[in-house]
Formats: sequence, C-alpha cells, structure tokens
Amino acid sequence: MDFRYSDYTVEQLREEVGRLKEKAQKAEQLGNISEVAINQRKMQVAIAYTMNPDDFVPEHIYELQGDPGYKFKINYINGVFAWGHRVNLLGEVYEKEEALPISLLGEKDD
Repeated sequence: MDFRYSDYTVEQLREEVGRLKEKAQKAEQLGNISEVAINQRKMQVAIAYTMNPDDFVPEHIYELQGDPGYKFKINYINGVFAWGHRVNLLGEVYEKEEALPISLLGEKDD
C-alpha cells in the first residue's frame, strides 16, 4: 500500500529519507547515476514535508542549495513547493517559472 508523504509522520519521513539515502548510495556504487538523482530528488521532497512552508515568504529571494550560481525568487507557495524564478549572480531573473521543494531553499537574501 502506497502512502503520500503528506500522510507520513515526521518520524516516518526521517526513516524514508534514511532508506532513500541508502538506495542512492547503493545506486552510486553500481554506477547508476540516474537512479542516484531520482532518489536524491525524492529525499528533497520528503525533507520538504518536515519543514514549515510558512517560513518562506513570497516575493523574497532565497539562496538555492546545491546551485551556488543561482538564487530563487518565490512567487507563491503551494504545499511544500515554492513556485518562482531563478535569479543569476547578475540579478537577472529567468523567464521560466518553476517549482522547487522548499528543502532546496537556503537563507533569505536580504
């Protein structure tokens, strides 16, 4: 029986992150790079469900973890996903809107 991450308790989410981390490490040892990426993305989504979406404010810019060349300007929050635009180091806002799990957002850029 499958459950959605929104149905998990915080403890179950932590256990799931541990399982996904193990799967990613095994896939990496086997050289299966795409499976590593899939498990890492699932981990980020599971971690997002342990966070409070109210901590992230629309129209503010946040550091983007794992991608130091970009920041992220939030348009709105939908569940545990922030919808918005990437901003490069020159302050240029990319036209394409995208959704990222809030777990990928770092400190607010003042």
